[in-house]
Amino acid sequence: MDLTIFTLAQRPDLKDELLDLENTWPEFIRNDPLGDLYYQRDVLAQFADHLLIAHTSADGIVGKAHAIPLRFQGERLPEDGWDWAIRRGIQAKVLGEVPNMLAALEIFVRSDKQGLGLSGKILTALREHAKDQGFAEVVVPVRPNGKHDIHEPMTSYADRTREDGLPVDPWLRTHIRAGGMIDSVAHRSMVIAGTLAEWRLWTDLPMDISGPVNVPQALTPVLCDVEHGTAVYTEPNVWVRHQTGA
Repeated sequence: MDLTIFTLAQRPDLKDELLDLENTWPEFIRNDPLGDLYYQRDVLAQFADHLLIAHTSADGIVGKAHAIPLRFQGERLPEDGWDWAIRRGIQAKVLGEVPNMLAALEIFVRSDKQGLGLSGKILTALREHAKDQGFAEVVVPVRPNGKHDIHEPMTSYADRTREDGLPVDPWLRTHIRAGGMIDSVAHRSMVIAGTLAEWRLWTDLPMDISGPVNVPQALTPVLCDVEHGTAVYTEPNVWVRHQTGA
């Protein structure tokens, strides 16, 4: 595979192909308000220098990595991981702040190209990109894709390991193999609130009983309030730090 990885700023001609890639996020995740803001075409273009595209001559775009530079002063990474990274990244851009950290928002491999080790290659390229840009580390609010028990706390799931000492979660395992270190759990990394009518559209579920609801592809229950006609999903992610050596 003649894989080449470059930024959108280097290949703006691929913008339309990039925007036409399949979207594998569940519908309710696409309604995170800050995520919706970042993925707007014109906003996305503001961060073209940190949007990596994995490309082959035969298959076109096979994967991508979204990252956003931000300014962070502190020791403990925030509880509102993914939402915080987008908010602080856009704030840094608007206010003209000098960023000192790169946060990865998404690493994606096309469905028909999974299982070829591309995610690890894109992750390595992102670390190298961060180093070239002078960032000492990349932080990632990882969405563990192997967590299927919505009632298990993320703190215990993130600590689970196999006999070889690597995490049981495949995506966390990829990060650790690439040199990352698990830092902490971002307990409210993404918060999605909506009316029951909206949640019914997003999930095709009745949402007619108050209490926790098991929604496919969610990491924790969605809390449904029939009396007030709303439901809220609070997703925990796992902060992973990658030192770049810059």
